Amino acid sequence: MRTLRLILGDQLNIRHSWYKQLDPNVLYVMMEVRSETDYVRHHAQKVLGIFAAMRRFADALQSAGHQVLYLKICDQQNRQSLSENLKHIISDKQITRFERQQADEFRVEETLEQLASTLSIPVEIVDSEHFLCNREELKEKFAHKIPRMEFFYREQRKHWQILLDAQQKPLGGKWNFDAENRKKWVGTPKAPDWPIQAQNLQALWDEICSAGVKTMGNPSANAFTWPTGRQQAKVWLQYFIQHALVTFGDYQDAMSTESRTLFHSGLSFALNTKLLHPLEVIQAVVDAYEKQLAPLAAVEGFVRQILGWREYIRGVYWARMPGYQTLNGLEHHRPLPSWYWSGKTKMNCLRHAITQSLETGYAHHIQRLMLTGNFALLAGCHPDEVDHWYLGIYIDAFQWVELPNTRGMSQFADLGLIASKPYTGSASYIHRMSNYCDECSYSYKEKIGDKSCPFNSLYWNFHVLHESKLKNNPRLAMVYKNWQRFDSAEQEAITQQANHHLSNLNSI
Repeated sequence: MRTLRLILGDQLNIRHSWYKQLDPNVLYVMMEVRSETDYVRHHAQKVLGIFAAMRRFADALQSAGHQVLYLKICDQQNRQSLSENLKHIISDKQITRFERQQADEFRVEETLEQLASTLSIPVEIVDSEHFLCNREELKEKFAHKIPRMEFFYREQRKHWQILLDAQQKPLGGKWNFDAENRKKWVGTPKAPDWPIQAQNLQALWDEICSAGVKTMGNPSANAFTWPTGRQQAKVWLQYFIQHALVTFGDYQDAMSTESRTLFHSGLSFALNTKLLHPLEVIQAVVDAYEKQLAPLAAVEGFVRQILGWREYIRGVYWARMPGYQTLNGLEHHRPLPSWYWSGKTKMNCLRHAITQSLETGYAHHIQRLMLTGNFALLAGCHPDEVDHWYLGIYIDAFQWVELPNTRGMSQFADLGLIASKPYTGSASYIHRMSNYCDECSYSYKEKIGDKSCPFNSLYWNFHVLHESKLKNNPRLAMVYKNWQRFDSAEQEAITQQANHHLSNLNSI
């Protein structure tokens, strides 16, 4: 029997049970294909990073003695399609059995299921052995009613015995220390740089360009900064624990022009390609707490993002696809402003966050949620456009994690399946959490006038436009109460100012 085992570009888990034994009758297949590079326009560093990590993974398998067939993006025999390549290899290599891991994206899973239905050989699907929750169990759990993340997170803490005392109570007496993790960073303590081990990927970038792949952003091919192998990723993890975890909690929501990374780990690309396992990351930061290297609030906040939010979002995705990707509960239809692809806006916060994203393929979660996402929501941009932009621009963006975060958490297009209220904010929030407003063309204090920050009038206009859907939300009661404190003339002026901005989004 001759077995083909498919490895996708986000399945680089060298500790998977597949690789424990050498089998001369098993052929591992990996491929770089246009069907994966072209479904949205991706950041150049995302394509580079995934391909470079795939090639290193294939080399590691071959060095360990496994048989690997690797199709590069420019290979003449590459049919640029997962299905077409697999059908050809199965015939050409006389394959009698096809095995694969569960795909993380619905689109890919559907493609591979359709392929399997056309094959005349046995097909086996195995777990990727990466996530902490079983996918089928999550689908069943989330099928009828999606629980609030906080309660899901507590269940996971108990299940995995993370940060609990002997009585199974949360350490520190609280499950969530989020309220303590909202400080503005003013330059001290110094934010550490990431442990970059620059790689020259110019030859790979030339191949990608030669193949005709269209990308966005700066490739940084001569000095690529993201980890593309497991050992590099482990260095990033240890560096984060030693240099940034202690202060991560305090400033995890802060933003600044003085540091792109602040005290964030930068581990999401390594996690989402499976170079690192979530449990090893969680255990490493918990060990740091037990060794008194980091405070509980910082450790709990980091653990919550991985054990709680990451697993929770995956549950929402698989329970509600494919319908989830079509939700537009607020009926937003505007295109994204053109400066989302250039960063050329007079708003300093968005100029900085978007320019950073185009240069590095990265922005941290508050920049994504409360700057680019917040503006798109207030401006009434179509969630399809927002999805495609987020899925393309960030190096860590795969649809299973991007889509619920964008369409649900950021754009409230699911009308509250995930978030208990829309995540909106005016310029006062941005000023409170960053230094962006210090050197901006607009005034964060003004709601009306040429110098008024667009976030302000758009914030109020959004809530007025959607009052019928939002006014009964108890978490928004104060918003509507405050709106009523404006007299009718000021309300009208704010609405007119918002409409002016909405008519001139590309020139803001």
